[in-house]
Amino acid sequence: MENGVSSRPRAERARRAADVLRQQITSQAFEGGRLPDEHTLAGQLGASRNAIREALGLLRAEGLITRRRGVGTVVAQQRYGHSLDRLSGLAETLLGRGTITNEVRAAHPVAGVPDAVARRLELPPDAGAVYLERLRRLDGEPLSLDATYLPLDLGRPLLECELTDQDVFVLLERISGQPLGRADVAVHAMTAGADTAALLGIPAGAAVFAIDRLTRLADGRPVDAETVHIRADRLVLQATLHRGAAPSAP
Repeated sequence: MENGVSSRPRAERARRAADVLRQQITSQAFEGGRLPDEHTLAGQLGASRNAIREALGLLRAEGLITRRRGVGTVVAQQRYGHSLDRLSGLAETLLGRGTITNEVRAAHPVAGVPDAVARRLELPPDAGAVYLERLRRLDGEPLSLDATYLPLDLGRPLLECELTDQDVFVLLERISGQPLGRADVAVHAMTAGADTAALLGIPAGAAVFAIDRLTRLADGRPVDAETVHIRADRLVLQATLHRGAAPSAP
């Protein structure tokens, strides 16, 4: 330590400071969304002002913070948490956080279901399905792009429902007459291609979460195979994990 500051390379100290600040921003730790000045942050995080300046630069590049003349450094836009430890639709998760609307871009039966989708839904190759694609908005601003395949016996009645302001999960439970049971979820980090970026209102190459989810009814039947592209600058994926017994070696 020199003058109370670590002797580690400044880039490393900047990265570590950015990690701490990112967590604080996500948990809405800064009152009014305003960050302390560089001198205060340097004292709080045990880093030099130069390292703090670099850390803030990293967060600005991520779109998390911005500088306002006469105000200082502020959170650019609030991120909302989306829990991964409970099976719920986006509108259910963001209840009370704003108005969720769905722009229905496609909603129709399809005869040619991709083989991978048919296998996930445990459908015969020629069974057909219903394809549903919606652009989700939160208070009018794009949030996610959802592409969903549903079995025909549930998808056709769903097409007769109002899809602009209701979650598919709620509709599936109503149509099937039983609750949803569980879902298998895989999350990928990716950069948005030109088409996805244009729909989500972000630059091409911006970071997005791609979530593959297969949802089943309580009896185990798979009924919803979807891929969701979510703006990483607007949503944080969260979960509470409990440690159980370690898996035994094969």
